[in-house]
Amino acid sequence: MQAEFILYVQDQQRSRDLYRVLLDREPLLDVPGMTEFDLGGCKLGLMPASGIARIITPALPHPDAGHGVPRCELYLRMDDLDAVIARAVHAGLVVVSHAADRDWGDRVAYFADPDGHVIALAATLTRQQG
Repeated sequence: MQAEFILYVQDQQRSRDLYRVLLDREPLLDVPGMTEFDLGGCKLGLMPASGIARIITPALPHPDAGHGVPRCELYLRMDDLDAVIARAVHAGLVVVSHAADRDWGDRVAYFADPDGHVIALAATLTRQQG
């Protein structure tokens, strides 16, 4: 089994460009209606909200009804957290919560993309031997 997580976005090209900078990689697939990035073991897809709406409405609300409302969190563990945070700022992500040591053992910074998706950039805290 391979997992793929798909974020519904307003502007596929804008989101592609933002995630290209954030993830520091080119998409595996970039065609009208879908952009995919390999995250190593799973994929991240970016799909226009208007495209998925043709499939899921009227059984479900149109994705635009929740535009800007946090609907998911993409939690990414990174090797060089400071470098990735700098890329996030350069990409134009909005800072939600600056990097801080969290009680679950990670240092995490929270950002929001233009569609309101929460992006947590994390690194595992090293534990002192005592």
